[in-house]
Amino acid sequence: MSMRAHVGDQLVVESPTTGVTKRDGEIVGLHHDDGTPPYEVRWSDTDQVTLVFPGPDAHIQPIGHGREGQREATGQRTSTATHRGARALSEAVIMSLVEDATAAPSMHNAQPWRFEYSRRRRVFHLRADLRGALPHSDPELRALHIGCGAALMNLRVAVAHEGWEAQTRPLPDPGDPMLLASVTLTRPLGGEADPAGLYPAVRTRHTSRYPFDEREIPPPVRTALVDAAHREQVALSFVSGWHLQYVVDLALEAEARNLTDAGAAADLARFTRRADDTRSATEGVPEYAFGPRRRIGKAPMRDFAGGKPVPGRPMADFETLPHLVLLSTSSDRPVDWLRTGQAVERVLLRATLAGLSASFVTQALEWHDLRWPLRDPMSGMAYVQTVLRLGYGPPGTRTPRRPVHDVLDIEP
Repeated sequence: MSMRAHVGDQLVVESPTTGVTKRDGEIVGLHHDDGTPPYEVRWSDTDQVTLVFPGPDAHIQPIGHGREGQREATGQRTSTATHRGARALSEAVIMSLVEDATAAPSMHNAQPWRFEYSRRRRVFHLRADLRGALPHSDPELRALHIGCGAALMNLRVAVAHEGWEAQTRPLPDPGDPMLLASVTLTRPLGGEADPAGLYPAVRTRHTSRYPFDEREIPPPVRTALVDAAHREQVALSFVSGWHLQYVVDLALEAEARNLTDAGAAADLARFTRRADDTRSATEGVPEYAFGPRRRIGKAPMRDFAGGKPVPGRPMADFETLPHLVLLSTSSDRPVDWLRTGQAVERVLLRATLAGLSASFVTQALEWHDLRWPLRDPMSGMAYVQTVLRLGYGPPGTRTPRRPVHDVLDIEP
């Protein structure tokens, strides 16, 4: 019977006469879907990965594979995703995973992320890219971390969709604060669908700056969104009553400040693109995605035109009672910001699958004196990290992204 293995099994090489183990290592890559040799093996004595064609002195030591192992043992067919995940990732797959990650939203579409992938260790590193920093609007890099957290969530979803279980570690190196997370591919995915089930929304989720319908979001959908945030250890609350008007007023106050503040205007100018702009169109918010100007209504929309006229830009009536949600944490550290970003994207993907559109209402968060009053007085979560506007309306407009080769380094 031919040798067969899974990623994560051990390859043991023994002496043919005494049976004493001479060497062992973890199988980290397969070259055939049926698990037959050769294997990429990380040896326990050197931590090096080599391509191995096992001889008669070698055998496989299976490591528990849960439901996947049970299915194979009973002859049930494993999923296509599992077969994909069992193989070493090709360059095309690595690039596709990062392209999915970069579909995430970020403040002003600044895309403050960079990725590294190590083939030998089978690990993605997510790094902050200060090209996407906003020195006036985000001096503490909180929004940068949230944007990178959203990209991290997309990467987790894409990796699961590709058929891999993964271990995610936020801020894995205290000595390197720009290394925001590592995602290590550990073994083929079992039967758990989360978060792979969110994948259909990764490329269809776009920020919508259009008016939404004046209709309620059903309770089951609200509950699903609260649960989505909770899975990332973040609280989500729907704003209502007097608190809704208060949050709207704070956002409008912040927007008025932004329109007259030189620093905020400089950040906006860096990452907006008019129709006649000759700069690269791979980042920022282009004119076609500004959305209409608000004529009436209380939806506190950001004016990406900075209060300046845009020829042909329409006006529209927005919601009288917008659906706003707060995403909050009990502390305010970089790890909380990363969790918030993952929660934001999980919520947005779930909302997209439920037919909702969304936009960000973060103006008040950009002013220290306006951020604290945003919090929900009935919640134990003291730090509001972001505000979302949800509703039923036109889907968002796709905005540009940097090419993958500009944000990804692949190491041997």
